[in-house]
Amino acid sequence: MGNRAPSYPLFSERRSALAVNARIAPDVSPRLREIVTAVVEHLHAAVKQIEPTHEEWLAAIRFLTETGHMCDEWRQEFILLSDVLGVSMLVDAINHRRPGSATENTILGPFFVAGTPVLEHGANLCLDGKGEPLLVRARVVDTSGQPVANAVVDVWQANDDGFYDVQQTGIQPRGNLRGKFVTDAGGAFWFRSIKPRHYPIPNDGPVGKLLASLGRSPNRAAHIHFIIDAAGHEPLITHVFAPDCPYLAEDAVFGVKKSLIGTFERVADAASAAEFGMVSPYWLTEPTFVLQSDGR
Repeated sequence: MGNRAPSYPLFSERRSALAVNARIAPDVSPRLREIVTAVVEHLHAAVKQIEPTHEEWLAAIRFLTETGHMCDEWRQEFILLSDVLGVSMLVDAINHRRPGSATENTILGPFFVAGTPVLEHGANLCLDGKGEPLLVRARVVDTSGQPVANAVVDVWQANDDGFYDVQQTGIQPRGNLRGKFVTDAGGAFWFRSIKPRHYPIPNDGPVGKLLASLGRSPNRAAHIHFIIDAAGHEPLITHVFAPDCPYLAEDAVFGVKKSLIGTFERVADAASAAEFGMVSPYWLTEPTFVLQSDGR
């Protein structure tokens, strides 16, 4: 090299991001270049704003190391970190921009299980006998209000103790509070379940400690999950939230959207309870899910 100046800028505090990004090879894919350039610029800007001490920087490294050690086949602590920082919901919002009439998306969550069998309308999803009875009478329509027949709807929720069946293998009955339904010619489906309740995200790891140190609640607002697939329409991943849950404004993963807060009515009518195989009194919710065309 001799005394020839390097072809890239030397590192300095002021030009730190420029020095790093200048090392990206010219034949790197444009998208990768765009992503890494933006991440480096924002990361360096954050470090310059914070001005961390060496001890604070090492504490951050230890936190990320502990987060990685907490990940296994059943638990992804980095996704949980993304969730509680609002990044998962932001990515979801960017990728599911829909017109005002279509039902809004929200995050899938870690407890979806593929392969749930199709059930008859009116099936009772509650196999452990816990919780307040809930009747769900739902419809699936398109953005013009026309019913969507033969839509496949996956449903799942936590039990009244705040756990999903896969979290309590051998304690909860297998398939508790899970079901799959196919809409009829009128776009309708219905089932029996329990009124959802709030529950904490896994908070025994570094992400839980972070929430505690920030004075934030670890609780998810009470909800029922739905995935709806129908030919000619964009798949919908969404929730119906209970309107009286005390954690609507504090949902740990920012999953609550105003349009997804349902209406739950308490029904004390023995005749209607008998008609639907319920006990009186029971809760009733009647959501309508509006699907966006996939443009094909």
